[in-house]
Amino acid sequence: MRKWLPLLAVSLSTFMLLVDLTIVSIAAPDLARELHSSFAALQWTVDLYVLVLAALLMAAGSLADRLGRRRVFVVGLVVFAAASLACGLAPNTSALIAARGVQGIGAAAMLATNAALLSVTYTGRDRSVAFGLWGAANGAAAAAGPILGGVLTEYVGWRSIFLVNLPVAALAVLLARIALPGGRGPAGRIDLPGVGSFTVAATLVVYGLIRAGSAGWTDPLTVGALVAGVLATGVFVAVERRRPDPMLDLALFRRPAFTVLMLGAAALTAAAFANLVFVSLWAQSVLGLGALSAGLVLAPMAVVAFVVAGAGGRLLHGVAPRYSIGSGLLLVAAGTALCTLVGPDSGWIALVPGLCVTGVGVGLSTPVLASAALSVVPPERAGMANGASNTFRQLGYALALPILATIVTARSESVLTGAVTSPPEVAQRLTGGGYADLLGQAPEGVLRAAYAAGLDRIFVVSAVVAALAGVAILALLRPSTHPKPPTAPQTTLAGARQN
Repeated sequence: MRKWLPLLAVSLSTFMLLVDLTIVSIAAPDLARELHSSFAALQWTVDLYVLVLAALLMAAGSLADRLGRRRVFVVGLVVFAAASLACGLAPNTSALIAARGVQGIGAAAMLATNAALLSVTYTGRDRSVAFGLWGAANGAAAAAGPILGGVLTEYVGWRSIFLVNLPVAALAVLLARIALPGGRGPAGRIDLPGVGSFTVAATLVVYGLIRAGSAGWTDPLTVGALVAGVLATGVFVAVERRRPDPMLDLALFRRPAFTVLMLGAAALTAAAFANLVFVSLWAQSVLGLGALSAGLVLAPMAVVAFVVAGAGGRLLHGVAPRYSIGSGLLLVAAGTALCTLVGPDSGWIALVPGLCVTGVGVGLSTPVLASAALSVVPPERAGMANGASNTFRQLGYALALPILATIVTARSESVLTGAVTSPPEVAQRLTGGGYADLLGQAPEGVLRAAYAAGLDRIFVVSAVVAALAGVAILALLRPSTHPKPPTAPQTTLAGARQN
């Protein structure tokens, strides 16, 4: 059993940091009431975490090459635990958002070293088993967040969703000190200009999208943020093209297979997970379910994803990645399309078929994405490919959330027009979880129809995104002519970002 302690340490950290992507969504109504927070502010508790995580993944991997993988991993655990404590004690939304940003720093350090630690710890069949179990945990983590969040929020309180990380992190630190090997990979230089310009660009774009949901697309600050984000993206591209050791070699995007894999990685999280935030709010506000029951609404997706991801590695061994990823995305498209069956009078049971099908798609595609990214680039760029794949996955979620928030609000507003005195304001409050407070101001049937229409629209958008990505993967992802890379990345800069 001792030989599996490193796997336990790494899997605990990965599950914890990925669960924290979605665990906030189920506690959103309670959190908003206690901290008097707007829905736009609540989006930042998710988006800032994801943005920092995505921006620092490659830099953290390079730092681990210099300082040692285990050392950076343990420091990441400590930072994550300290930030979790700050989240649990946050007196207001601003403090919570800031603490979530620090959590993202710790998460980047952990995720940037996980795969490399496994690759140097295990060999042969043990390595395949370790990566298979780790992939299964990854496949279920994001969907399991709302379930765990529901249990903790209903029986302990919303602050516990952060405080529960403390004992888990402490156990992971202990296991890391006992069982994980030290050592470093080939030292790489940290691309500070690239990290800085990428972070600024992503933050400005996400801020503009979030503000558009509350202030409109013609708001000067919205337009200014989006324009500045585009300009910052141009700066990032210019910086990376001129650096001899870029964080991301843009020449990789000349390969259709690499480009479509990055888009597929972003589409997977955008289509399968971003809409769960609004499902949680709908279940609690419109259906009146408690936090635990609302979390269990998503259980079918979590369970199916876990089972399929765990079994897929053995059953689909030898199957070309494009079939696993492409068919997985098409199943996500079919599942989210089935979720459009939700209507004004629907209960949670209407979501079960769609969530199950989506779970199959997530389980098929998630474990294969990282190895597929390795297979379409030269071996010396394996680490960069893994880092890019992980980064695009996180960005897909971060960008999709504000876009879907804008869509669900706009669609609800169109249904409310003519039935209430101030459709924009009512739509904002309704989609942010204020259904109960609005019952005295608008007919119940209209409110339920408005939210159902909003959900229908975002499920349609999710289905289209996943379908397009699935077709593109099937059409453009072809076997590489490069030598086959290692089963797992051999350097931290390379594989520590594998997910």
